[in-house]
Amino acid sequence: MKNSDALTDAQYIFSTGKLIHDIISRMQMAAGMEKGKRSRFGELSAQQLNMILMIRVRESASVTELAGILNVSPPSVSTMVDRLVERGLLTRTHSKKDRRRVEIRVVPEVVKEIAEVEKKIQNSFSELVQALDPEITRQWCQVLQQVKQVIDAGLWPPKSIFGNPD
Repeated sequence: MKNSDALTDAQYIFSTGKLIHDIISRMQMAAGMEKGKRSRFGELSAQQLNMILMIRVRESASVTELAGILNVSPPSVSTMVDRLVERGLLTRTHSKKDRRRVEIRVVPEVVKEIAEVEKKIQNSFSELVQALDPEITRQWCQVLQQVKQVIDAGLWPPKSIFGNPD
């Protein structure tokens, strides 16, 4: 494959992946707003929702870890965490192993609510899969398995993307 073909393919994969990501993000925001603006999820920014989802996946994280993951400054993360703690979405607790470390966690009730939202999104996503030819779906899964293997092996993304030279 020529470099220009690889670039064209990469651009298409990126733009389609972004489209899918944007649709899923809108679904998450819409599901969070279902209960009205007075719900805990009402009026969350995309960055705040992303932070909650990142913490949920990891079960807990420190401000420094979140700053690195989200690529924002620790003071910005701390401010966001403060707001989300006030809204009853996150908690801060001292680590049992290291009292100097403050662990940020998603409130258990919120974890359940997020799981419900994700179930709705997965059900909706199944409509996309059903609209595809079964062979295309199988091939898509095979491609994603290979992509996951490359990511799990640490071969992508390059560390330089995050400001660390390779």
